[in-house]
Amino acid sequence: MFKRTAIAAMAASFALTGAAGAVEVKRKVEFDGEIAKVWAKVGGWCAISEWLPAIAKCEESEAGGKKHRTLTTKDGGVVKETMTASTPTSYSYRIDESPLPVSNYTATFSVVADDDDKSEVNVVWTAKFDAKGKEADAKKVINDLFKSGLDNIKKKLD
Repeated sequence: MFKRTAIAAMAASFALTGAAGAVEVKRKVEFDGEIAKVWAKVGGWCAISEWLPAIAKCEESEAGGKKHRTLTTKDGGVVKETMTASTPTSYSYRIDESPLPVSNYTATFSVVADDDDKSEVNVVWTAKFDAKGKEADAKKVINDLFKSGLDNIKKKLD
């Protein structure tokens, strides 16, 4: 079972909105930089293990023409994901197996230009999913996950 301590360690601070039957989490962090340089540091499919504190290991594979990754948390939990789309500065993915309290989880991780300051870039992480159990609990877990990852990216790149 995925321990609450690991989930708490996987936090990130995003705006949350709920839609009928689906939950959305969107979080971003902004700082000075160039899109390509920031992407080179944080955007690799398995780079997540370098900036998401709860992840101990990421293993990348390919099957059926799709990229997959298996994330192992520091407490031994396993999350299996499939990349569903990518651009030079983003990727979208779905969770295939996970101890997280979510189902039908899809997400996008990207680096984009800041809307109001041309010298800044935004690292943006968004997700849509159905909650297993209480919606508020699922939102908190994913929000905390995103917060910890983006906070760590900001700390590493500032």
